[in-house]
Amino acid sequence: MKTDQIAELIVNWLSDYCDDVKLSGFIIGISGGVDSALTSTLCAMTGKKTIVLSMPIRQTSAEYERAMEHIEDLTSRFHNVTSFDIDLTSTFTDFEKKMPFNVSDQHLTMANARARLRMTTLYALGQANGCLVAGTGNKVEDFGIGFYTKYGDGGVDISPIADLTKTEVWAVAREVDVVNSIVEAKPTDGLWADGRTDEDQIGASYPELEWAMEFRGETSELSDRQKEVLEIYNRLNRANRHKMEAIPVCTIPQELKN
Repeated sequence: MKTDQIAELIVNWLSDYCDDVKLSGFIIGISGGVDSALTSTLCAMTGKKTIVLSMPIRQTSAEYERAMEHIEDLTSRFHNVTSFDIDLTSTFTDFEKKMPFNVSDQHLTMANARARLRMTTLYALGQANGCLVAGTGNKVEDFGIGFYTKYGDGGVDISPIADLTKTEVWAVAREVDVVNSIVEAKPTDGLWADGRTDEDQIGASYPELEWAMEFRGETSELSDRQKEVLEIYNRLNRANRHKMEAIPVCTIPQELKN
């Protein structure tokens, strides 16, 4: 894998796109995970204005500390990077109080609400600074199992790493010197108070999901675990198809409009 050339290609693509739309740079939400760390590093490498934003909402200390470590590393390496740390916990708590249901019974609903609050924050600060919101989703998440929040972390302007699998993300992250603590950390979306990992939620690892995404053979030849992983992949792919396809539009026949 030519990680140096991949990194260079993405950096040039980001720079050209930003020039085409005549904006000043990029804004990225930093979670403490490798996807956001790689994306923000590639944006910084363009030399354009790059804003990195930490938005903790009852974050675990480990996630927050990794995010801060990455932000400190990035701002020390690139003069064009600025950072903000906006604690949204109190805002989210106020939002919870307004809901006409018991939020403790709606764990996934409120987890997704966290992601949507962060998206709103990114766009507010991004628009104020003439920046594109850079997405941090990888190929398996964005086009395989739909492992992201619709209009949350899925609400972005551009997706620089969405054609990289998680395994490829790790490789390119090492190439551009993302801090080891992030590269080596178990992936998590940071939306759960118990700090559960992506694998805990999904039931399969990213390498297993990458295999399932490419599988085209006969299921009769698979091991029990491979069959289980394939079932997990296909189930999530079907359930989250609404995220990965264009919004359905009801087309009105012209004769009804005349």
